[in-house]
Amino acid sequence: MVNQTHTADVLVVGGGTGGTAAAIQAARRGAKTILVSEFPWLGGMLTTAGVSAPDGNELVAFQTGLWGAFLQELRHRQSGGLDNSWVSFFSYDPRIGAEIFTDWVKELSNLHWICGRVPLEVMQLRNCITGVRFADFTVNAKIILDGTELGDLLALGDIAYRWGWELRSQWQEPSAPDVFNSFTEKYPVQSPTWVVIMQDFGETVAPKIPAAPNYDHSKFIGAWDNYGAEKFLNYGRLPGDLFMINWPICGNDYGEGVGRLIESESSKSEFLQESRWYSQNFAHFIQNQLGDRCGLAKEVFPCADTAFALHPYYRESRRLIGLTTIREQDILPMSGGKVASIYSDAIAIGNYANDHHYPDFDLPLQPKSIRWGGRWTGTPFTIPYRCLVPAATDGLLVCEKNISVSHIANGATRLQPVVMGIGQAAGMAAAMCVEFDIQPRDLPIRTLQEALLQDERSPVAIIPLFNLDISPKHPKWLDWQLYYLNDPQIYPLSGNYPNSNLAADSKQVLTRQNDCFTGIFHRLNQQDYRFTITTPATYQGQTWQLVTGRSHLDQRLQACLDGQLLTIWGRLNHSGHWLLVEDTDILRK
Repeated sequence: MVNQTHTADVLVVGGGTGGTAAAIQAARRGAKTILVSEFPWLGGMLTTAGVSAPDGNELVAFQTGLWGAFLQELRHRQSGGLDNSWVSFFSYDPRIGAEIFTDWVKELSNLHWICGRVPLEVMQLRNCITGVRFADFTVNAKIILDGTELGDLLALGDIAYRWGWELRSQWQEPSAPDVFNSFTEKYPVQSPTWVVIMQDFGETVAPKIPAAPNYDHSKFIGAWDNYGAEKFLNYGRLPGDLFMINWPICGNDYGEGVGRLIESESSKSEFLQESRWYSQNFAHFIQNQLGDRCGLAKEVFPCADTAFALHPYYRESRRLIGLTTIREQDILPMSGGKVASIYSDAIAIGNYANDHHYPDFDLPLQPKSIRWGGRWTGTPFTIPYRCLVPAATDGLLVCEKNISVSHIANGATRLQPVVMGIGQAAGMAAAMCVEFDIQPRDLPIRTLQEALLQDERSPVAIIPLFNLDISPKHPKWLDWQLYYLNDPQIYPLSGNYPNSNLAADSKQVLTRQNDCFTGIFHRLNQQDYRFTITTPATYQGQTWQLVTGRSHLDQRLQACLDGQLLTIWGRLNHSGHWLLVEDTDILRK
């Protein structure tokens, strides 16, 4: 019905990773919630943008909240498991991810989802956001969340935001530039990527991929020179002989005139068309170089060209000016430590390395990667609630890549698990603001933190502790979370709570239903292990990298001696050529 008006407790605009999580959490808390999305799938980066090999929060201790529930559901629904690619511990068919979010939404009678609409106008009363107008209806709500990919409500509501770089003089970020230059002008934000899914057709000749306008094969020369064709394809391997093409090296990152995304609708459409053509041309180049086995996948996404994601993978957005701003220093390890300092108002965690994408430039950044469990991971950090709250506007929270964060720090806060945690916290906060009849800036932080920690369906860790990988239902899990919330200054540099005696408790979540291997342990370096298999015969004599996401197994591997005979229960990842360890027995020293 044209010009119909809906009312709700909570309105979430945007069905991306953060918006979807926010709407689900707000409704589960009991708020009457409306979710309006542009696309027929929910999930954003995890689904509609096609990045179904997510980065970060891969350690078991960090697989909590809706993120952990999503992984658990993926493992249940996707036959063959999630060990398919080498860029991630988790890769899956994006159709399965979309089904999970749809099913979660359908479970909630107080959550109304409307798709196929974008916001056109933001209504305000003095300094308070009260509603949003769409093409044929308006929604008035007590709390509104901006979950759009590019922070659209910030622009429509004339809410203060940042776009582009900050100089080192602003916050003394060590990796920020001293002056603006031609590079910062050319690439004000990180480059998006229009993901395309390719397929291995095997013995069948794949349909030809035509070149799109502006094809220039020289742009892609050298894309996989340091990897080889198979490793390049296996970077984002998905089940069913599918390949996620999201490749940064002479690949399909596209940043030419990226500022057009926020100039006007016509300039945005122009950029999006070019970006999509660019990915088609990269796919055309791949097929020409690697032969007819690789073609465009069929019937993956619900659009005319079903191999192409519904929209680009946006790495950066308009960024709110909030009550506090996350800076590069806030995501880097403390001096002598393996973790960043924690915010007293922490509501979500991340651990990914600071990763920036520009097509023709490698930005030097302060290191925040560490070895853990036999593999590179990132320094854990926290997200403060105040970066979700506008500095001068009421009635609004943000829940996507549009949080109050510097351009430099955005390289670590933009990843899928982090944004999902931000969305869950924002949805919980919005529902509680309705319950208490208060504005987001007045919400008691501890009340919000305890609600997240003790959520009935999906309790979420908000203090990153490497060795707290027991079930959130275990009483010690909550005790240690609260312990450091009560006194953030004593948060340990190691990221481990002291006097750990939970190895036995950790075993409650383990099973020995994985594959069993016996072989010889090799220590190449600290946190760098190999394993030569003696049995089963199928893999006899083969050497694999050992990795784990479990803290007590990490400690056990650190204690192993070179040449020890081990029995390992775990899963082989053929793309990454690693053995993911789920349990071990030492047979001989």
